[in-house]
Amino acid sequence: MGMHVVGFNFGVSRASCQEGAGYLKRANPDQLHEIFNKYASVEKNGEKFMTAEDFVRKYLGLFNGTDFNQDSVRMLASIVDTSKDGFISYSEFQAFEGLLCYPDALYKTAFQLFDVNGNGMVSFSEFVEVMKKTELHLRIPFNIESTFVELYFGKNRQRLITYSEFSQFIHDFHEEYAIEGFRRADKDGSGFISVLDFHDIMLSIKSHLLTKQVQSHLIEAASGSQTGRRVSFPYFIAFNSLLNNMELAKRIYLNVTSGHRAQEVTKEEFMHSAQAMSQMTPLEVDILFQLCDILHQSGRIVYNDLNAIAPEQYFKQITNRLAEIKAVSSPEDRGILIQILESTYRFTLGSIAGAVGATAVYPIDLVKTRMQNQRAGSFIGELMYRNSFDCFKKVVRHEGVFGLYRGLVPQLMGVAPEKAIKLTVNDFVRDKLYDKNGNIPIWGEILAGACAGGSQVIFTNPLEIVKIRLQVAGEIAGGSKVRAWSVVKDLGLFGLYKGAKACLLRDVPFSAIYFPAYAHMKAKLADENGYNRPISLLVAGAIAGIPAASLVTPADVIKTRLQVVARAGQTTYSGVFDAAKKIMAEEGPRAFWKGAMARVFRSSPQFGVTLVTYELLQRALYVDFGGTRPTGSEFKVPVVGLEQDVKSRNPDHIGGYQVALPIFSGIETKFGICLPKFTAATITRNVVAN
Repeated sequence: MGMHVVGFNFGVSRASCQEGAGYLKRANPDQLHEIFNKYASVEKNGEKFMTAEDFVRKYLGLFNGTDFNQDSVRMLASIVDTSKDGFISYSEFQAFEGLLCYPDALYKTAFQLFDVNGNGMVSFSEFVEVMKKTELHLRIPFNIESTFVELYFGKNRQRLITYSEFSQFIHDFHEEYAIEGFRRADKDGSGFISVLDFHDIMLSIKSHLLTKQVQSHLIEAASGSQTGRRVSFPYFIAFNSLLNNMELAKRIYLNVTSGHRAQEVTKEEFMHSAQAMSQMTPLEVDILFQLCDILHQSGRIVYNDLNAIAPEQYFKQITNRLAEIKAVSSPEDRGILIQILESTYRFTLGSIAGAVGATAVYPIDLVKTRMQNQRAGSFIGELMYRNSFDCFKKVVRHEGVFGLYRGLVPQLMGVAPEKAIKLTVNDFVRDKLYDKNGNIPIWGEILAGACAGGSQVIFTNPLEIVKIRLQVAGEIAGGSKVRAWSVVKDLGLFGLYKGAKACLLRDVPFSAIYFPAYAHMKAKLADENGYNRPISLLVAGAIAGIPAASLVTPADVIKTRLQVVARAGQTTYSGVFDAAKKIMAEEGPRAFWKGAMARVFRSSPQFGVTLVTYELLQRALYVDFGGTRPTGSEFKVPVVGLEQDVKSRNPDHIGGYQVALPIFSGIETKFGICLPKFTAATITRNVVAN
């Protein structure tokens, strides 16, 4: 593979390169200067300078071989060396870092490569000088005297083009290069080329458009065209146009599905939307579905199919992480131990998230419990609280503000494992039900939620019965203070699971409703890149909690009545059905919905806070176990045309230099500007050997 090159338009003012001007954060000047001094090997008049080899080989880590092409190294270094004196000063080094922060740094670097004399313009002779040194031109010579070149540089080739004009020229030139490759392969002028010629052109000129999956099926895709073993010019153009516009294809898909990313779409549905919102041609749609069918043999597409075809981009990771650990090198390395560690990781974060959520809404939960425990059969003859707000006021008046947190400690001791096991089991079951395309059916989401709800009862029931008895203890004026441990001793092991059937009756449907609703609300509230900001997670969690909490209130009322110790004169219950029958007979159907509003106001924000905390913890304390990650958790900004697998791992590549290597690769793959890596003698030996 040839060498990557980079350029820089130094006509841009330093003021415009300040932090926030582009996608990347500028490097700290002191830290950058320290790094510069580390690599600079020449000192003149008390000032340090980098040589071409210092910058290209030592700092960038390119041309590591002993038989490297020195001309290519000097050309790369001259991009930064604006004074053209053969040395790179710190100011030039810093200026280059600044421009790499721009979103159009890819085009700016290419421009500076061609601006050989550094006057801020590109001439025809400069263009020819650079192009004739590229490996692509040696493999597939471009007609420098073509009409296309004439349109940009003028009939006499005397016109100079600016950066803005050059950005359009280099883009169009690469498209023209592909057409030139087709013309050369179409020797008899039939308008057709062979499948192998198509394969060679795409790999030589358009490799940046090909994902690994598409590349491995390229001949199969071309062979499946309407013309069999030959590729027509319209098919060639449509194929390239489709891959150039995959982001448009994604928007068309999302328009069909109203934002849902797991819904299957037929060719007819996609075609209708494509014609309504864009100029995507029927031939491009045919090729799209042909590629998807080759990859997955389904006849329909989902969003992940488009990701498998879309050209790779370099993404700047914006999400702040306190820690980042890669537990496995690839998903194939996931063993039993890694899966156990992953569940432990989720359980730990779920415990923290559960405690945060429970503390945030505990006063609401206390009010809800006391409202649900009011019984018409009380010997007192009147109700203690008129409504939830009246209950809240009386608790504060008679028991103080801390009375709102009566029973919080045992709640936190139990809610941590309760929420942790619920979140962990839901994630675990969902992982097992994902198909090969990364999608899960709605029944799978419901099943995962139901399993999560059932598993939590192990912790929920003892927690709930102790919490409820502590919460209602304050209703008896002058009564002795009740301790959590005394409640546990009085109940015993089996007593702690009194009302477990009602608990299951509440928790299983709650989670079966909640988790699918949350997943779909989260997807609905994600931005166009599929990212969920914290506020969207909180809103999704809160909205999903409304139907889940309200619809299971009758089961919650029955559970509360079974778990609270009935006082003298109050109705007692022997089981779930007995409680349901007596409540209906004595208080009517409305009694089953007592505290429904308080329950919604407690459960909805609690789960909103819990889920947003859980997901933010996974973002901040990132550990890659090779499994699934929460959808919408990665905030990435695309830098046009750059590949993900060439990210720099040199800790000295800070600020703009974080994208230096992806930009070099982008210049090579996107524009075909690839300088020889080795000397001519080495290249000749390799050719002879092959």
